[in-house]
Amino acid sequence: MSTTEDAAEQQGHWLEGLREGYAEVGDVQLHYVEAGEGPLIVLLHGFPEFWYGWRRQIQPLAAAGFRVVAPDMRGYNLSSRPGDAEAYDAGKLAADVRDLIHERGAQSASLVGHDWGGTAAWATAMTHPEVVDRLAILNAAHPRKLSQGLHHPDQLRKSWYFFFFALPDLPEAVVHANHWHFFRHFLHDAHPAYTPEEIDRYIEAWSQPGAATGMINYYRSSVRQSQKKATEALRPIKAPTLVIWGEQDHYLGPELAEPDHDDVPNLDRVERLPDASHWVHHDEAERVNQLLTDFFR
Repeated sequence: MSTTEDAAEQQGHWLEGLREGYAEVGDVQLHYVEAGEGPLIVLLHGFPEFWYGWRRQIQPLAAAGFRVVAPDMRGYNLSSRPGDAEAYDAGKLAADVRDLIHERGAQSASLVGHDWGGTAAWATAMTHPEVVDRLAILNAAHPRKLSQGLHHPDQLRKSWYFFFFALPDLPEAVVHANHWHFFRHFLHDAHPAYTPEEIDRYIEAWSQPGAATGMINYYRSSVRQSQKKATEALRPIKAPTLVIWGEQDHYLGPELAEPDHDDVPNLDRVERLPDASHWVHHDEAERVNQLLTDFFR
């Protein structure tokens, strides 16, 4: 069997048996996929992915005895897209997660967040601790660490796109150009590399009307918010927390992985994967799945 056929067969296995639906949460409707039965785990994707970014995790976690829900976060793919950048601040993302947990019939859940999904997961654990059983973060700096990191030239250089996306109009024109080259470039350092079929799934999601603006508005909202105000609002996280960090991240320095003890007093550990990139859940899917399964049991 060819490599392409192997990849297609694996894709079918990842996606078989998924339940699909829409949840009304506050002022938005979130599209989601779901699999399995048992204690609830919510998987929160990052930029520029959508629920499909968890394709290597959904079925293994479901097979381990969990009910897994992977939403398209607001602005992405088939979920609602509020028009104003202010609609994408961390407080609203956290409210979405809280309300999604309740809409799916649970009082609480364990959260897994990558990149911007990690930001949403951190915020949910801070502002709605009653709904978070356990927290797993993949390559998403705690807000205080990120704020501190942006004072250093090395991290500022890595985060240049953060400020580019805050501009009006121009980012949309750039990301649409050359068949979504800019977004495809964000995914290029994952190993194994995304197949053409996988890239097509991403392009389909990015091409939804207004999706590019919805995705970019996460950055606009963050940059417009006062860093002083953002850090003053931080609260200690009560939930047991696991951080998984791919150390070959081109966007976030490895020094951002370790949250301060006062912010995360129940840190289980920081698991550093030295050969993995920002896309740690793709690069070392089996290792990440085992770490998550062991942590949530």
